[in-house]
Amino acid sequence: MTSLMNGLKQIYGLFVEDGALSLAICVWLLIVWFGLPHIIASETARPIVLFIGLAVLLVDSVRRGSALKSSSK
Repeated sequence: MTSLMNGLKQIYGLFVEDGALSLAICVWLLIVWFGLPHIIASETARPIVLFIGLAVLLVDSVRRGSALKSSSK
């Protein structure tokens, strides 16, 4: 049973390196999908807000990753 779990963890690790980033992206997509139509009426602005949010999440993930690498040296 432990070898099965180890195998599943390795497969998960192949596709997901930063679990926090993956979770944040999923949460942001849900917020945009359900909340944005009620907040922003313009359909042309919604993709821009989606992109900006994803870009902010990516920049934050890179910042956290670089801080971890610089502190481990």
